[in-house]
Amino acid sequence: MVVSAAGFIGAAFTIRAAMDGPIEQYSGAALSAAIVYTIVIFIWPLISPLPAGSAAIAYCWFIEFAQLTPIPAALSQRSWLARQLLGAQFDLIDVAWYPVGVIPLVAAHWFLAASTRSPPNPTPAEP
Repeated sequence: MVVSAAGFIGAAFTIRAAMDGPIEQYSGAALSAAIVYTIVIFIWPLISPLPAGSAAIAYCWFIEFAQLTPIPAALSQRSWLARQLLGAQFDLIDVAWYPVGVIPLVAAHWFLAASTRSPPNPTPAEP
């Protein structure tokens, strides 16, 4: 999970450095949601994909809607890290892009979980 989160962080900063505009903005929202998903899985490794995805999206939406208050903006002015974690300005489009970053991970998590489940042992036929 740590490597996955680091990969998403690297991708987000690479896109931010190489591009400007909507792709940079939307990919940043989706990748930040993907990072939150990996953190949820890291904290609760046995959580099912749907609750993990729901928790990640809910957290992202909470942070986004908190930006309607002056607190995240004030904290972001004082700290680069706070700006990365909290943002500074509400954007309704980000609300729609958070699930875009989480849904593919939920699907992959579900697929991996389903493929690693061992099939039930067949009972031998009685003679």
